[in-house]
Amino acid sequence: MSLCGDTRRGEETPVASKGTISVSGSQSPWTARLWRPAAQRNMRNQWSRLLSCRMRWVAASLEGRSISTALVNAHLTRRYMPDMNLGVLKDMPMIREHSCEKLARKEELCQRNLLCSYKEMVDALCQSVKARGSMRCYMKGPSSSPLIKFSQLSQDSDDPGDGAGVAVFISWPLTYFEDLAQEVIEIFASELSLKRLIVQQLVFIGCHETQEAQTSEQSWPNELYDGELDDLATVNLLCKETFQPTPPRIRGFLSDDPAMWKISRMPTRETLQVYLTAWIADLNIDTMRVDEIFRMVEEEMQLTPGSFPAALILDLSASAQQPTSA
Repeated sequence: MSLCGDTRRGEETPVASKGTISVSGSQSPWTARLWRPAAQRNMRNQWSRLLSCRMRWVAASLEGRSISTALVNAHLTRRYMPDMNLGVLKDMPMIREHSCEKLARKEELCQRNLLCSYKEMVDALCQSVKARGSMRCYMKGPSSSPLIKFSQLSQDSDDPGDGAGVAVFISWPLTYFEDLAQEVIEIFASELSLKRLIVQQLVFIGCHETQEAQTSEQSWPNELYDGELDDLATVNLLCKETFQPTPPRIRGFLSDDPAMWKISRMPTRETLQVYLTAWIADLNIDTMRVDEIFRMVEEEMQLTPGSFPAALILDLSASAQQPTSA
């Protein structure tokens, strides 16, 4: 299921104007009447992007769950291989050693793939933040222009880009759409922080056996991939004072105990099972609330129920429109 194209930043919709209208924080009814169609198109675009990001997150999370399970199984099998009863295979030369080597390679592959899944979730959340920050629709160009143009980029400090609080579709002002988008982002951000802890634990299990791991210690503040801290700052998961990722949390519970974030390179079987269970459960994601938000937005935009992903999304570069008489 694909979404229609995103609005490109900086593109604009010229709207024919019968006269000169000055941009101000308090818009006239005529100005608001011109602003609404462009704002509606842009709002549909950005919520379409948010829905696409949510679908990307779900796909990456499901992939991460499958990879994590395979990783844990390979690690535990390799760990207990020396004591396993191999039956008729026990007398084959080097059978245990070869099996351990193959399992170790599988672990490394799973760890790389798990990190890719985590990075995909981070990027999906970063794109959600950008979509939320692109919901405003600003007037563009000089007031003397024969056309009133609209853009996602502000050129006038007196224009907040919210249509002076008028309803974008039926009854909601633009700021309410922003608040709902922010709520969705915060839900997934709290889950990302928890999943980061799980990824960090699983990516480094068994690494104590390598000489490289003995000379380099991994800890909570270290990046899991190049540029991760910048991405975490984008989604407000980086502490401004310490420039470290915010501590993992579960539904309002926030721990500042560094012992929580310490990496165990040889966790027990039970601990690994907890990691997998926590990943599967999506402990911080209130799925019913997220579904409710998207359903509410769909209704406010007067879309057919369930048709949001396939809705006709027009961008801000649409051709000039001739306004009808008031």
